[in-house]
Amino acid sequence: MGNLTPSAETRRKPDWLRKRIEYSPQRHMVKEILRGLGLNTVCEEARCPNQSECFYHRRATFLILGNKCTRNCRFCSIDKAKPGEILGLDEDEPKRVAEAVKNLRLKYVVITSVTRDDLDDGGASQFAKTIEEIKKLDDRINIEVLTPDFKGDRKALDTVINANPDVFNHNVETISRLYPNVRPQADFNRSLDVLKYVKEHSENIFVKSGFMVGLGETRDEIIELLHLLKQSGCDAVTIGQYLQPTKWNIPVKEYISPETFDYYRREAKRIGFKFVASGPFVRSSYMAHEGFESMVHKT
Repeated sequence: MGNLTPSAETRRKPDWLRKRIEYSPQRHMVKEILRGLGLNTVCEEARCPNQSECFYHRRATFLILGNKCTRNCRFCSIDKAKPGEILGLDEDEPKRVAEAVKNLRLKYVVITSVTRDDLDDGGASQFAKTIEEIKKLDDRINIEVLTPDFKGDRKALDTVINANPDVFNHNVETISRLYPNVRPQADFNRSLDVLKYVKEHSENIFVKSGFMVGLGETRDEIIELLHLLKQSGCDAVTIGQYLQPTKWNIPVKEYISPETFDYYRREAKRIGFKFVASGPFVRSSYMAHEGFESMVHKT
């Protein structure tokens, strides 16, 4: 975990942030399919609180490029590794993702990845191959990608854009002021540039981003961030509560009230986003199919 130390600060969760884990047959079935194909999901690796609900509805966000990340974002529980510690690329992974899509009978697929700064293209070609394999099953399947920043490499971005996903999502995660503490190996302006580039170089792809609250930001900073995302070409935005996944991660500064999330939703809609999801349990992939349908209907 690099230079991280266990957090001594803990905060008691309010009632609106308590969610039961449901052990349903559907959840077990989804896990069996994923295990049988040797696939990872961000649902499990990032300890998402919505995992039981999504698995119950036979939905999962596929995590490609392995399950070890070359960056050390302090909010994330995914395992970390130095670039030289990760072994190559799983060439068969795109086909196995497509097989899982077939077995789960998915009509809307979300693909994300760890950040792989050790790869020349950051893993962009693996995103493209995965999209290609899924579309071989049925070109009517809608696909959303949630990508790293690829170090801002435009050739890598073109590789993903040319694979023609329906939605291109790249999360800014937090406000600019908090980047040195929350995302020390990322760059806020680079992430905005990624979103802007995708919007300017694709005609039929919706652009999406998301961020967490509860890390010490102010309301004014959130409104400023919403304006910056809209100016960068985002059609959709997701806003959710940061929850400290392990004692090694950065602590929660504040639990944001449902009323404040409603305020952010209203402001984002006023600013002009086609789709806004704002709530304590909202995550960038949560109910993503609904966001896509909403944007299609508003086009």
